[in-house]
Amino acid sequence: MPTQAKREMIDSLVELLNKSNAVFITEYRGLTVKKISDCRRRIREAGGEMKVCKNTLMRIAFTEAGINHASEFDSGPNGYVLSYGDVASVAKAIRDFSKEKGNDALVVKAAILDGKILSQAQIFALADLPQGMFSSVRSSRPSQPLSEVCYSTFRSARGTCYLSLADQGQKGSSIVYTSGKTAA
Repeated sequence: MPTQAKREMIDSLVELLNKSNAVFITEYRGLTVKKISDCRRRIREAGGEMKVCKNTLMRIAFTEAGINHASEFDSGPNGYVLSYGDVASVAKAIRDFSKEKGNDALVVKAAILDGKILSQAQIFALADLPQGMFSSVRSSRPSQPLSEVCYSTFRSARGTCYLSLADQGQKGSSIVYTSGKTAA
């Protein structure tokens, strides 16, 4: 049974999870306080927030919020990044920070988007979406889960990006993004 302080922390995490539209799981082992503060600033500017807490408390919060999570990613010193706005912008902030020289200690493990677990490659592909594209595609298909809108196959090849969309009851359709133009 959690103590009163832990119970309050879990309740706070559940509230934040319920407000968020995605959770990114990162490991920050080896980052200095200055670097982690810079990372948190960039995430805030992108519309997210990084929470550092005990993995056990976050696991309980996921369960209480009704969010499926992958326990294989909840070991080590994790930073849980919650997205409250454009998921692609938050993914980009995390990816860009982790790819900068000296910041390779930030490991992007996974993300939870609409109950689905995304791999690091899928997160980085999501980060390649043009700003606002994910949100506009999402708002044009409000009845579909986020994971069906932009989950499985976004590929970058020779400057052309293909975003696989699950279409209601169909195998899928594609949006091709090339140099700022979108075509179905």
